[in-house]
Amino acid sequence: MVALLCFVLAVLTAPLKSKSRLEAENAALRHQLIVLRRKVQGRVWLTNNDRWFLDSATSLVSVDPAGPHDHPSRDTCALASCRVSQLLALEIASAGTQIETDLRALIRQMSMENPLWGAPRIHGELLKLGFEVAQSSVAKYMVKRRGPPSQGWRTFLRNHAPDIAAMDLFVVPTIGFDLLYAFVIVRLDRRVLVWINVTTNPTAEWIARQLTEAFPWDEAPRYLIRDRDRIYGSIVTRRIRALGIRDKPTAPASPWQNSFAERLIGSTQRECVDHFIVFGEAHLRRLLRTYARYYNDIRTHRSLDKDAPVSRPVQRVGSINSHAILGGLHHHYVRV
Repeated sequence: MVALLCFVLAVLTAPLKSKSRLEAENAALRHQLIVLRRKVQGRVWLTNNDRWFLDSATSLVSVDPAGPHDHPSRDTCALASCRVSQLLALEIASAGTQIETDLRALIRQMSMENPLWGAPRIHGELLKLGFEVAQSSVAKYMVKRRGPPSQGWRTFLRNHAPDIAAMDLFVVPTIGFDLLYAFVIVRLDRRVLVWINVTTNPTAEWIARQLTEAFPWDEAPRYLIRDRDRIYGSIVTRRIRALGIRDKPTAPASPWQNSFAERLIGSTQRECVDHFIVFGEAHLRRLLRTYARYYNDIRTHRSLDKDAPVSRPVQRVGSINSHAILGGLHHHYVRV
């Protein structure tokens, strides 16, 4: 509103202005354009030299060296002061809109991405990025947390996935209505199916032996996730500790905490077991080991950017052949 009023007054009084006043105002306008062209990321910065020049321009309009007949009126001084006020208001408005919005978003981003950082640390990063902002403002716009920053389960898995494995059991009925138990171990970082085996009578001794065969001394993970099934008794926990693995049982009634093993079991059932009639232990073991080779070496995973757990090379040259897997339930396409 102030800027519009100054513009209207300038238009109305333009025919009455003297040459010296016009030259002073033209100089002020030219300098205003220079300041606007110098703006960085939408913000207009006024230096001390800019303020000195605008002050001098106002003085030139207020003092008349030619005599009393060419002396400007108080309206002229007001117009010149209005030019200065307009430019200062432009600086303040620009500083308070776009840059302030961007800066608020950046402060929130930093506080969300770095839950261990407080206002002093974020303020230091902003200073290194060229932002002149008070630490109190940083504290004001940070994301508010109800409790102390702590690592969640998802963050823990992401940070330690290369050192984590998970194991679980699932049941498969046979044609004679007997129950077989399949035991699987999966590494979390590349979803590699490390071990799969079948038994009719799972015991703690059998589980402990599977762990020993699955993890040679130089390939054992640091953590092993499991549920609280009673089959994982003292024999299993002692074997886990002997392998240098930290036992990580899930909370009661929380299968989602062992989601990688649960997802693997679901894929195995949907893509293999549900499509066959199992005749016995040897038959199921053969099916599962064939599926394990397909799962590790061929099957692409969305979580791995459409790559296999054991990374497949990209083939661009040659004719395409298909190879049936599990009797044609799946196929492998290669170039030869």
